[in-house]
Amino acid sequence: MSSGFSDADRERIREELVAAGRELFERYGLSKTTIADLTDPVGIANGTFYQFFDSKEALFLEVLDREGERLLPELVAPFEREDDDPEAVIVAFLTRLMDEIETNPLIEQLLVDDDDLQRLRNVHTDAELEAERQESLAYFLPYVEAWYEAGAVDGPDPETVANAIRAVSLLTLHIDDLGGGDTYRETRDLVIRAVAKGLTTD
Repeated sequence: MSSGFSDADRERIREELVAAGRELFERYGLSKTTIADLTDPVGIANGTFYQFFDSKEALFLEVLDREGERLLPELVAPFEREDDDPEAVIVAFLTRLMDEIETNPLIEQLLVDDDDLQRLRNVHTDAELEAERQESLAYFLPYVEAWYEAGAVDGPDPETVANAIRAVSLLTLHIDDLGGGDTYRETRDLVIRAVAKGLTTD
């Protein structure tokens, strides 16, 4: 059955839903944002929302994907500086990544609301979660592989080294557990330096 929207209308409405979603998710989080909150600014009925996204979780993932695409060039920039040694690159990358995680309002909402994180996990199959993990590694794994081949990093294989680098970002899920504020930041920075030094060879 036809939706009654032209292709141009569908594209416009989809983009308006993404824009509304970004603003509302940043302000209220996923759980507290309703379908009506999302559709009212766009001027469509609640039921019409589902012609564009299967759920508000799917819209949130779309917003997150776009945010990742926006941030990616800046986050991976340290890997593209050929004059830096791997230890300095890993420190620069993790510092940028965690600064972004800790200050980005969209991501911050996920960190402060465990229910939101669980809702997003529930919309993925195990295969999809593994595909996302592989995709997140793919951005910097080639650099790690080159270091590994050159004997500049140490570990059983390049993917394990890349996973160890990525795992440091999980500290952001435990900011309060690590003392919050300056205590957390000093701990975070120490872990970043320790991991970078421990993974690289002299």
